[in-house]
Amino acid sequence: MDKQSRREAIREYKERKTPVGIFSLRCTATGETWVGASRNLDGQRNSSFFSLRQGSNRNHGMQAAWKANGGEESFEFAVVELLENDELGPLGRGSWLKERERHWLEALSARPAI
Repeated sequence: MDKQSRREAIREYKERKTPVGIFSLRCTATGETWVGASRNLDGQRNSSFFSLRQGSNRNHGMQAAWKANGGEESFEFAVVELLENDELGPLGRGSWLKERERHWLEALSARPAI
């Protein structure tokens, strides 16, 4: 890859929009569900599963369910809701995430993921 192509690829990577929204993790063996908000849904799945595999997830209940029910085979990650409004600033996104996380926690009878 020449220097110009490399610079272009780096610029495109930095300018990409990361999806913002609400996610859920569900243990298929027990039906337990955890809901959380993320400013980077692309990275959230990797981050969640990595910490669970390492035994270092901050949510001790989720970590215990992971260990007791066979790990990744018994867990599903799903995007529950995406933020479609690109015009919200950082404060607006934060407020929206908190509001929608509360909504989905109640709607799914879930526990907080974090």
